[in-house]
Amino acid sequence: MTIAELAGELGTRIRDLRVRHRFNQEELAAHAGLGVRAVRDLERGKGSTVESLLKVLKALDSLEGLNYLAPKPSVDPMALLKQRAPLVRVRKTRKQKGEL
Repeated sequence: MTIAELAGELGTRIRDLRVRHRFNQEELAAHAGLGVRAVRDLERGKGSTVESLLKVLKALDSLEGLNYLAPKPSVDPMALLKQRAPLVRVRKTRKQKGEL
């Protein structure tokens, strides 16, 4: 999918959430603290900001989806890089009879 198609799909999902919550665009805009045009643009996948998206998701009680979108890493990759490998004891090989 292109970025435009993804934005359109996101807008469709936002609209579906709004309808499920029985809001019209004006009510959602008021509840989210946005203008009606911002909600319309978001639903059409046009010219929206992350701030507008978050406000609308919060107004629709749908912020839990952010954990799927950007989950917190369970292990810090930088900490793994800084860890040293465990020390391993190295033994000399025994010389066979007849070797110097």
